[in-house]
Amino acid sequence: MAINFDLNDLLAFRAVAELGNFRRAAEAVHISQPAFSRRIEKLEEALGVRLLERTTRRVSLTAVGRDFARKVQQLLDDLDGTLLGIRGVAATRMGEVTIACVPSTVYYYLSQVIRRYRETYPKIRVKVMDASANDVLGAVSRSEADFGLNFIGGQEPDIEFTTLLEERFVAACRRDHPLARKRRVTWQELAAHDYIGISQSSGNRLLIDQALAGVAGRPQSLYEAQHVTTLLGLVEAGLGVSVVPSLAMPGKDHPLLVSVPLEEPVVTRRVGLIRRRGRPLSPAAQQLFDFFAELESAQASAKTSAKALRRGPARAAGVR
Repeated sequence: MAINFDLNDLLAFRAVAELGNFRRAAEAVHISQPAFSRRIEKLEEALGVRLLERTTRRVSLTAVGRDFARKVQQLLDDLDGTLLGIRGVAATRMGEVTIACVPSTVYYYLSQVIRRYRETYPKIRVKVMDASANDVLGAVSRSEADFGLNFIGGQEPDIEFTTLLEERFVAACRRDHPLARKRRVTWQELAAHDYIGISQSSGNRLLIDQALAGVAGRPQSLYEAQHVTTLLGLVEAGLGVSVVPSLAMPGKDHPLLVSVPLEEPVVTRRVGLIRRRGRPLSPAAQQLFDFFAELESAQASAKTSAKALRRGPARAAGVR
């Protein structure tokens, strides 16, 4: 006896099992809610069992539904992994991955990874949720994002934090500003200039406040903004100097902005990938997750090679 359901019905069931809501699940698989309901009904009729308990307010899995959901997830993951691993199929594979990230990591880090991912999987849709550190953590904890790029989360029991890099905070100023000519600047020197600070709702502000506790002569904000990108816009407009993570700064060829290392004290933050502990990623999400580690490894190797090349001539000169 043939079982009358197809892959789309299984995808619909997985969506409602994960989201617990028919409207959101229908949106996730890009069909109308009535069409989505028909798919679920078709699947239940084909199996001859009730998979979902529906009320006016919520949808929950039956005992049979919970067991079936686990098997469907494994089946779809195996299929996804097989298709992603086949040469030629990877370029046509369709799907969706959602990553949550703090905005300061987008322009000069996340964008590089997504560009490489797109070259391999051009038809897999990537949704970027750029939000505050706390919102990124919440999105991953609630499974609204497959994983996240953040600088908090390592202390959460249900979150797995994989460090990618440690970066320092730098002074951001215009190229025509007096501080731009310095090789390094202290926090006290920064305080002598109009200062654009990050708002207290920012996770970066918390890191800075903790590092500067007890430090005399710290800069006081003349202006304040919530997002690093806004800070840089105000600096570019000539309204003052600011402090931002080094990842947020444009490259050395930027016509207006320059960064200067900050010291006394040096303030750093660890940036890493966060994911729900014990929850496997879909093959498409796992591929993107792995691309981050590959990029960081490649960049670390390039830095090591560059340092070796710089040391080489100097040592050779010493021998002569």
